[in-house]
Amino acid sequence: MHELSLAMDLVEQLNEVLIREKATKVVEINVVIGAMSGVEKVPFEFAFPEAAMNTPIEGAVLNIEELPLILKCSDCNQEAETDELIMICPRCNSVSVEIVQGKEFLIKSMEVR
Repeated sequence: MHELSLAMDLVEQLNEVLIREKATKVVEINVVIGAMSGVEKVPFEFAFPEAAMNTPIEGAVLNIEELPLILKCSDCNQEAETDELIMICPRCNSVSVEIVQGKEFLIKSMEVR
């Protein structure tokens, strides 16, 4: 499961922050997952407690913010949100687009003690 390895990497990063900040426990973690990140929310939510087991992150509240895919079109110069995972401008149907938002997978914030 891809999400389990991502959750394990996240736990490792959180442990590094705990050491750096001289904290002992993660209470809450806020993560951002973009629509094109390749991370599925439900499997990640399932994998996180398993990855955190027997670590200072165990029992932390995991909050996930999902970001939609936003494209910027080079032809009509507009940004548009789309639910389609096809790289076509939803306004003018151009294929000359770039991803402005939606590839993120990151720690937004965390509460430690």
